[in-house]
Amino acid sequence: MIAVVTGATRGCGRGIAVELGAAGYTVYVTGRTTRDAVSPMGRPETIEETAELVSKAGGTGIPVRCDFTNVSDVDSLVRVINGQIDLLVDDVWGGDPFVEHGTPFWESDLDKAIAVTRNGIESHLIALHRLVPLVRQGGLVVEITDGDDDTYHGVSLPYYLVKSGVRRIAHGLAKQLQPNGITAVALTPGFIRSEAMLEGLGVTEENWRDAVAQDPHFAMAETPHYVGRAVVALASDPQVSRWSGDCLSSWGLMREYGFTDLDGTRPDWGRWYEEVFLAGQDPATVDASTYR
Repeated sequence: MIAVVTGATRGCGRGIAVELGAAGYTVYVTGRTTRDAVSPMGRPETIEETAELVSKAGGTGIPVRCDFTNVSDVDSLVRVINGQIDLLVDDVWGGDPFVEHGTPFWESDLDKAIAVTRNGIESHLIALHRLVPLVRQGGLVVEITDGDDDTYHGVSLPYYLVKSGVRRIAHGLAKQLQPNGITAVALTPGFIRSEAMLEGLGVTEENWRDAVAQDPHFAMAETPHYVGRAVVALASDPQVSRWSGDCLSSWGLMREYGFTDLDGTRPDWGRWYEEVFLAGQDPATVDASTYR
């Protein structure tokens, strides 16, 4: 089984790649940051590290540097793969340095706004244009997004456009791919416990619960491996086509397939969001363990 994961340097992409490795996949680990060159994200994680984690988990990790805003880079990746794949996970992003949450769009930096859409929408279109032809019949394409519907939550307008657009890409792509026997879906994590999130809150994976004092909703945080296990569950389901075109979630698929996070719990961000966040409950007074 062969998979390509775009944006696999860190975060969801890394968690997905490693879980695919644990399921026995050969994973092409793609992204911009290598041990020799740092991307504009300015983060220390590299594609080589992710590939090593994939192999350590039981699969075969193959790091390939690729900037998905550059068509020639993606063409080079296609030549490296040189064959068909079973699974494409499109997690490319790279827009965080340009997002201006809390700023009205007309007061924001237009160049940054355009950079968000280029990194979040154009990159997906380029990746799909070149990589979808490699997906074999019966294969799966997963578009990683943020949120399972198009409700506006006050975020940056370009960010909202990107994440809504990724969901719509998956929906339309599914219709086009059905005659080829390929399933396409969008998938969102919940409150993701990424490397950047942990660093921003001043905690590590080992003591992440200490950050709940800063943000009580962080009690529902999930590791990137959780959405990775959601991808593995989808890819292992012989009836995965029933989800074609849908926007799925880590918590919703947990309810369907019963997988756990690394600590053995089952974070249910969807239920927490409905019953605690939207209901206006004080999260500090809620027993978070009943939602995990």
